Amino acid sequence: MPDFKYNGKIYYNPVQLVMEQIGGAWKAPILWRLKNSTMRYGELRKDIPHISDKMLTTQLRQLEEDGYINRKVYAVVPPKTEYSLTEQGKEILQLITAIRNYGLKMIEKNNGT
Repeated sequence: MPDFKYNGKIYYNPVQLVMEQIGGAWKAPILWRLKNSTMRYGELRKDIPHISDKMLTTQLRQLEEDGYINRKVYAVVPPKTEYSLTEQGKEILQLITAIRNYGLKMIEKNNGT
């Protein structure tokens, strides 16, 4: 496959593109938690105990920019912000589920030896 541009960046293959968008330690877990419901920032923070506030904020912004989540801000005091999956976010869950299942098999195999 020839090199291609996406959002102004050159990629060498489509796997590289997808892994950049959902890879890393936190993006897939954030998307996974939004699979069944809309969540507020504080709920996500409590449900992902090892993530820092700065990292959660950064990852949420990137996922929103890449079209995987919606961010809805309510003009109330204190501020209320909710996050939910877009159609693109729901679609990528199929891949995340497959990766998760493979990881669980690897864990099981390693614990069985």
